[in-house]
Amino acid sequence: MIEVIFLAIALSMDAFAVSIGLGSKPVSSKFRLAMIAAIMFGLFQGLMPLLGYLGGKGMLGWIDGFAPWLAFALLALVGAKMIYEGFAEGIEEDIAQITFKVMLILSLATSIDAMAAGFSLTLLAVQPLLACLVIAAVTAVFSALGVYIGHRSGTWLEGKAEVFGGLILIAIALKMVVG
Repeated sequence: MIEVIFLAIALSMDAFAVSIGLGSKPVSSKFRLAMIAAIMFGLFQGLMPLLGYLGGKGMLGWIDGFAPWLAFALLALVGAKMIYEGFAEGIEEDIAQITFKVMLILSLATSIDAMAAGFSLTLLAVQPLLACLVIAAVTAVFSALGVYIGHRSGTWLEGKAEVFGGLILIAIALKMVVG
């Protein structure tokens, strides 16, 4: 279960970073924005790994021999992408107004990586629904916190969160093949 907690923290860092950027924007209610971010990012981050798990479970019979290496490659690529994005400018700077459509797009964009990471759940000795609930809950908490952190301190922590998440995913990927 410790792997699931680390996976949840790592996957939530994209949503956390975006939430920091959103929190730095002027809005009428930070509480409302924090709750919307928590619900939407948490929901998508919880559902996408489940889709990845189900896809991986369906393919497991075909790829059983090299499944750990495939999980390693997927997690390492997602981790490297997060590290790269941690050093790049976020899309939050381009957002003029935070609407439901914007939040929906951001929720989907931050959770695509979680679908690829969900494949690794097929190789862990965990209950997949419980794992997805943990991922959703951790993401919801980090998203709400991110809004408040962004409101208080601006975006200086945004890129660092993504780099941190990427490093955790790479460490999990290495554990998949090393043991």
